Amino acid sequence: MKKISLGSWAFSFGPFADHPIPFERTVKRLSEAGYDGIEICGFPPHVTLEKYPTRESRQELVKFLKDNKLGVSGYAADFSGVNPVIPGNKQKYLDLFRRNVEMCVDIGSPAIRVDSIAAPGSIDESDYQAAFDRLADVWRDAAGIAQQAKIRLVWEFEPGFAFNKPSEILALHKKVNHPNFWLMFDTSHAYMCAVVGARQHGARETLPGGVEELLAMLKGRIGAIHLIDSDGTLHGDETSTHRPFGEGHVNFASVTPKLLEVPNIDWWCIDMCFWPGSWELVEPSIAYVRNLLGTRAVA
Repeated sequence: MKKISLGSWAFSFGPFADHPIPFERTVKRLSEAGYDGIEICGFPPHVTLEKYPTRESRQELVKFLKDNKLGVSGYAADFSGVNPVIPGNKQKYLDLFRRNVEMCVDIGSPAIRVDSIAAPGSIDESDYQAAFDRLADVWRDAAGIAQQAKIRLVWEFEPGFAFNKPSEILALHKKVNHPNFWLMFDTSHAYMCAVVGARQHGARETLPGGVEELLAMLKGRIGAIHLIDSDGTLHGDETSTHRPFGEGHVNFASVTPKLLEVPNIDWWCIDMCFWPGSWELVEPSIAYVRNLLGTRAVA
């Protein structure tokens, strides 16, 4: 049976940035709502390397989660200060990556999320292929570091970061060529990449079969799933608008059976990033996903 989590960044990014909901309060809310777990935000003010610098401090966090009957589905580490695409940043990135993998081990996270950091349009045409190759080289080594720690490395492709065309997503996964390098399939990002073709480099590329065609195209490469709707727009002209379930264009009735076929996925994470009303949608969202899965709340 799939376990359901929710990403804690929903209550600290965007509209919550000036008044973030504390991580502890988030944990208690998700526990009371019947979630199986939480996907942990590694950005301030939640679970950062600075806030939880020691194994002892992380053990206290684990106890708090267990007391609230929540598991951990993944860790969204903060790599924003080290762009892996820029020449000369490889060792600095890998050093930071190792520290974040240690965090994953200590808090019991099975996976660590990465993105390309570089914004669309930030890479010169003359350097585009070389930047692609540099990123693959960095992530190949990172995947090995994570594998040694038994942590799954998952790349979240999206319009907010470079290399987001369907063909680029597949090509970059092939270029990394490491058994511990996986893709995170976010249904909203999948819609924006495959149907809208948002913020792509060069000629726009979409797929006739949309989200489902992209899912089939990436078969055998998906290591994590994020669920949320898409209305085909961008949030702040940057990344996918994470629209509440039922308010967008993702055909979950059709997509869900195919998502269920993806092997070795224990968690389905609800991602309400940047949505201003996300706090009020904690209970309706888990009810929606339970309905998709055909499961009911445990009394």
